[in-house]
Amino acid sequence: MPADIKTAPANQHHSLQGVVFTFQSEQDRVEGIDKAFDYRGDVTLTVRGESVEGYIFNRDAHAVPPRVEIFIKGNDVPQVIPYADIEAISFTGKDTADGKSWEAWVNKKESERQAEAERIRLEAEAQGHL
Repeated sequence: MPADIKTAPANQHHSLQGVVFTFQSEQDRVEGIDKAFDYRGDVTLTVRGESVEGYIFNRDAHAVPPRVEIFIKGNDVPQVIPYADIEAISFTGKDTADGKSWEAWVNKKESERQAEAERIRLEAEAQGHL
């Protein structure tokens, strides 16, 4: 089965920015990694006692061992980290998708359309066409 690749925004109604996940079970770890994968900002992973900050762009829960791929801040080469090595996840980066719902996009585009129509109307009036 192919790895999960980010292709669409997460379906979240609130940001996880500032939240820290620690794990009591393997299921907690998998759920935390799923949330980190869906997050549209940088995360800080605690990996074998070390902090690693970056953007998780891929995960493969079916690989042996299960793993994430992350672009570590300041490094252009993605790193592979096994799930089992991740001790905690902090949602430290700005959530770039926060507040960017479909409704917000539609409202913005409607406002832009109205502003453009008003600009054209005023220009036509100034030229004596209306």
